[in-house]
Amino acid sequence: GEISSQVGINYGQLGDNLPSPEKSVKLIQSIGAKRVKIYDANPDILNALRGTDLQVSIMVPNQHLTNISTNQKLADSWIQSNVLPFYPKVKIRYLLVGNEVISSSPKEIWYSIVPAMGKIKNALNTHRLNKIKVGTSMAMDVLESSFPPSNGTFRSDIADPIVKPMLQFLSRTKSFYFLDVYPYFPWSTDSNNINLDYALFESRTIKYTDPVSNLTYSNLFDQMVDSVIFAMEKLGYPDVRIWIAETGWPNAGDIDQIGANIYNAATYNRNVIKKLTAKPPVGTPARPGRVLPSFIFALYNENQKPGPGTERHFGLLYPNGSNVYGIDLRVNASELGSALSYACSQGNKTCDPIQPGKECFKPDSLVWHASYAF
Repeated sequence: GEISSQVGINYGQLGDNLPSPEKSVKLIQSIGAKRVKIYDANPDILNALRGTDLQVSIMVPNQHLTNISTNQKLADSWIQSNVLPFYPKVKIRYLLVGNEVISSSPKEIWYSIVPAMGKIKNALNTHRLNKIKVGTSMAMDVLESSFPPSNGTFRSDIADPIVKPMLQFLSRTKSFYFLDVYPYFPWSTDSNNINLDYALFESRTIKYTDPVSNLTYSNLFDQMVDSVIFAMEKLGYPDVRIWIAETGWPNAGDIDQIGANIYNAATYNRNVIKKLTAKPPVGTPARPGRVLPSFIFALYNENQKPGPGTERHFGLLYPNGSNVYGIDLRVNASELGSALSYACSQGNKTCDPIQPGKECFKPDSLVWHASYAF
């Protein structure tokens, strides 16, 4: 089936001041998200999602992977406890087995990822839950090199024992490689050489041409995604689809964390949403015209996240539910309105039929009128 380009949101829970799941689900709907990803299978959140139209991604927490990887009964009981009571009233569509395991967990857990994915998939098949795709999320640090993008290569310690069997599983089950992409981090560590506008999708003039592939890049996000695509190609899996499991920009940080502010966060997220929801789809230079399904990080600023200050400031919303900055994950109405005005100002009677009282006028339907005029 055709995968939709509508944007989702990551709903993290590492805060002691966050709204209830019921309130949170209403807020998720109010910002126009069509999907939501949680980092466990929290029954209160899943109950709050019951009967909504939101597609849902749930997660097996990292600490369960080792046991599940060797025990089919345990995988079955995880599905029985965390999926069956909610499905299909909750539109569970994706099940991630661990979160950035290679970046954040001890090495001995790494080798459990793919066997655990297999056991979870078997358990879903047993219950005929074939609509649920199984994957795991990976950060950029699984690459040994990512520049130029054509040089993208997985780390030698994980390429053959972990990544290759994982890609084989994803390819066989027609699932996705779930990728966490944060241009903020490479930019902030190398801001002398990487232009801020290039990282924020704001540059109109800066272009980078990969000397090997001859593909031309106009933003850092595309470079990062394509480096993973080239790395997958080198392992013999050029066609596994990419899902942007997390992307975003911090709205604040510690005093020495440059570029982490509300203006840049709003700019990045508005621009990345515009890219991800474009119709027809834009894709990346290595895969032009392909839909990149996605989740923006994150719903809230989470005050209990460990690490530097930026970690606690990725939210689109403050914990009281108010916007950190104006954002809508759907079509951008104000930009659409100004584009419609421009289309109608060309003096060629384009918009006559959509004037009040004329044959193609629909009250309060900006999208309809824009569709007609464009």
